[in-house]
Amino acid sequence: MGKGEKQSAQRFDDKRDGHHTRGRDGQKNGRRDPEALSLDRRTAILAHTLDAFERCDSVDEVILVVGTADLQLVSEEVVDRYEFTKVRKILSGGEKRQDSVWEGLKAVEAGTEIVVIHDGVRPFVAPEHLSESIGQCRKCGAVITAVPVKDTIKEAEDGLVTGTLDREKLWAIQTPQTFALDLILRAHQQAFEARITATDDAALVERLGHPVHLLRGSYHNIKITTPEDLELGEMILSQIGATEGMKRKT
Repeated sequence: MGKGEKQSAQRFDDKRDGHHTRGRDGQKNGRRDPEALSLDRRTAILAHTLDAFERCDSVDEVILVVGTADLQLVSEEVVDRYEFTKVRKILSGGEKRQDSVWEGLKAVEAGTEIVVIHDGVRPFVAPEHLSESIGQCRKCGAVITAVPVKDTIKEAEDGLVTGTLDREKLWAIQTPQTFALDLILRAHQQAFEARITATDDAALVERLGHPVHLLRGSYHNIKITTPEDLELGEMILSQIGATEGMKRKT
């Protein structure tokens, strides 16, 4: 692709999500800290995620944003070990996930049109979903991956149910989230100036009044942050199998 059509993929290791409060025994808000997973498992998860981007022809380069303590680990045990050629930069993240995304966006090369923001702990993203999200983004500027909610969702306050939401209108949001670079830069810049924090990047784009389109994703595209998630992830991997490239390098 020519420079004006360049796609940049950004990746963020969610263990840098600083708005969680860490308690004892590797717990965060009652859930086990991702750091409780062994190092080899964490690096393997990121490697599987990167493999999807490596195999996606629509992605030209990858910028990794990780915890400061993990810079050398990720460089040596993931990027170098698995010979990922699309990783151009490995950056230190901020206090919160949103800060890390902002750092990554500022590092995107001039001339890039589209960026794909993805959680490094979602290893089962499919290359075809990445390509589809980029293709749709060319038309509308903002596309997020999601799946219909399966469970009934209720609102509650002080332990009492206050309402039941219409499940037919509810979607569980995933990554990748794909945006025109100028749009997502403007969204993050305005949020930074107004000191607004959001749980995902699409919410910042919504603040601008720009429509955000949904792309139906996969229930396999889970986020692995707990030992329970890891068990489910291993089950999914046994069903879909590792790619030939990952088999050769493992």
